Amino acid sequence: MKEKWPELARKWKGALGNYQMALLVLAAGAALLLLPTGGEGRTPEEEPAGQAQEEFELEAFEEKLARALSQVEGAGEVRVVLTLEGGSRRVLARDEERDGEGGTSSTVVTVEGDGGGVVPLQTVAPRFRGALVVCPGGGEAQVKLELVRAVSALTGLGSDAITVCRGKS
Repeated sequence: MKEKWPELARKWKGALGNYQMALLVLAAGAALLLLPTGGEGRTPEEEPAGQAQEEFELEAFEEKLARALSQVEGAGEVRVVLTLEGGSRRVLARDEERDGEGGTSSTVVTVEGDGGGVVPLQTVAPRFRGALVVCPGGGEAQVKLELVRAVSALTGLGSDAITVCRGKS
């Protein structure tokens, strides 16, 4: 019983027609899972935050964020409280050399500052843990959504780490 190619194609198209969207979503999900995540597994050598030249000022950042969020229509006067996972830290570069036998040697690269101390090659700001936004318009769903999106965009926090509450007028 030989079937011709056009007849088989029509049968498959009819069978897959009901599931085309589901298969498309599955294929898109599989493609997203294969994308690289940014290499968070590698960690450069770090030094304590107290020695960093450029300190992150949490209060100044909160005030700046509150001023920006107060411009959202319907929000009113906004107060912002942020929590951090840790302090600022200095990241130094490492120079790794491999010899022909597979061994490696590692050296920390340092730069001396004007005062003779070690100057960081990069200062990394602390990561945010959570955010609280209090404003008179915080009870309205649309205002709450816009505030969560704005805080998420500026801090890198997910919406599950941001709380918006209705405050006094």
